[in-house]
Amino acid sequence: MVNISRRGFAAVLASTVVALAAVGTTSVAAPKAGASDERTPGWPPYPDRTTTVQLLSFNDFHGHLEADEQTLDEESDPSGTVVGGAEHLATKLDQLRRRADGNSLTVAAGDLIGGSTFLSGLFHDEPTVESMEALGLDVSSVGNHEFDEGTTELLRMQHGGCHPADGCYFPRQPYDGAEFPWLAANVEFKGSNEPLLAPVSVERVDGVRVGFIGMTTKTTPALVAPGGVDEVDFLDEVRTANRYADRLERRGVKSIVVLLHEGGYQSGRYNGCKGISGPVVDIADRLDPQIDAVITGHTHEPYVCTLDDPRGRPRLVTSAASFGSVVTEVNLVVNTRSGQVKRGLVTGKNHLVVQTTRPDAEQTAIIDKWQEIAGPIAGRVVGTVAEDITGDSNGDRGVETPMADLVADSILWGTSGANGGAEIAFMNVGGVRASLLVDDITNGEDPGEVTYAEAYEVAPFGNLLITMDLTGEQIEEVLEQQYQPIPERGSRPMLALGVSEGFSYTWDASQPQGQRVVPGSMMLNGERLLAGETYRVATLNFLAEGGDSFTAFTQGTDELGGAEDLANLVAYLEAHPGLTAPEDRVDGL
Repeated sequence: MVNISRRGFAAVLASTVVALAAVGTTSVAAPKAGASDERTPGWPPYPDRTTTVQLLSFNDFHGHLEADEQTLDEESDPSGTVVGGAEHLATKLDQLRRRADGNSLTVAAGDLIGGSTFLSGLFHDEPTVESMEALGLDVSSVGNHEFDEGTTELLRMQHGGCHPADGCYFPRQPYDGAEFPWLAANVEFKGSNEPLLAPVSVERVDGVRVGFIGMTTKTTPALVAPGGVDEVDFLDEVRTANRYADRLERRGVKSIVVLLHEGGYQSGRYNGCKGISGPVVDIADRLDPQIDAVITGHTHEPYVCTLDDPRGRPRLVTSAASFGSVVTEVNLVVNTRSGQVKRGLVTGKNHLVVQTTRPDAEQTAIIDKWQEIAGPIAGRVVGTVAEDITGDSNGDRGVETPMADLVADSILWGTSGANGGAEIAFMNVGGVRASLLVDDITNGEDPGEVTYAEAYEVAPFGNLLITMDLTGEQIEEVLEQQYQPIPERGSRPMLALGVSEGFSYTWDASQPQGQRVVPGSMMLNGERLLAGETYRVATLNFLAEGGDSFTAFTQGTDELGGAEDLANLVAYLEAHPGLTAPEDRVDGL
């Protein structure tokens, strides 16, 4: 395999995409075998001199290859339909493509990888890339989780090469990169205008060109380990999209879609837009009117909204929940002479990816392939729980949870004594990716047994334990940073911390920002923390580097590195059989 420097490859790819945008030579892939040669009844009968381009989209897949008992929340789908799984996602996409007479593109709005389930994450998400290629993904934006392992690893995922530590999982078939482009228009190398990855992609469908601008949330540096992204800048989404929309327009691309890994919240059904709020509302309000549709993600919410552009014209803004549970179908009606989208005729609909359909055989083969080498690792029993221990990132990330406290306990255990002398440990709720449930049987184990795969689901990011000195005053500053209504926090101003056994404090949400820790309430093993005293504090390198906007951790001194978080959690589970849910350690949070 030819090695090209990161900057060199990014420049080659970016210049290639710009050239394609200029001449319009990219084309939509042929429909999969089995697609109908005739338009099915119900395909909209639009006027002559137009064509309809079907966009099928999803977001926040997070390596969820295997079907499980997943449902949407009760507000989104009161029926509780079981959804998701790559086998059923591929089947649903093929069903919807049959409506489009070949005029279909499949796109995604980021977080395809990162924060992934065991089967994909164990192999650095190479299984998910293989799955995405097989189901016909044409283009995706990057999301914040694409940067979980840093920019170097993301470039490997795009361009290929075996993992620098784990090597090739199939030596005769080394990883050759993703066939689809990840777009990162608002991610540039520091001190330059050079994009990390291609900023745009132009696809030709039935004689018209559709331009895609792909971006992640500008808050990404606060959501990943800062050390992995220190060579790039994350630019404002609106200014970036408008700049590239203008470039596409000047190159004759009149149909423009933004793939944006940022989103909003709504309280209606999965096809609704009830009370839409969040960053996407302000972003959509300021995006250039040349942009015809906005496909979003990040908040794991399903919605189909029509929001006015700056000229007051309606524009579709959509999101497809998460984990392959929903597919959004957008039909762009395009004038074949001008290339312009006829906004008034554009339609959008969310479709549930139900598990009652026949599984896609190609996806089944991919899952079986990776399960074969994962099986001996996945099923090893590493601990037991005596009751359900809940409260992970899929719920409210703004409250203390038993699972976050449990992980904090494990961090304290792994960094105390000679391993770092830690007295207090903190864990961000958003970094706890799964709960430990008595009746969650994943590999034929007995109820209450915790397998390696289940431990992996809790801690999939490969963070390292860090111990440091912080004063009582600095610890209070850390706690105050749980609430930050600032742009860096985006749609989640409140991000709670789990705390380890022996530490407690009182939180008063009625007080102003920066004054919510009740004075004198921080206690360690029954004694009040003193502002000027120094304490040994342990956490993950993600937080130690200021992740999730907890910048007070960066004031720590005398830092000492420790074990990898998953290895430490497994060791903790092995040493503490019969775990129960920790009692609350925060009063009033």
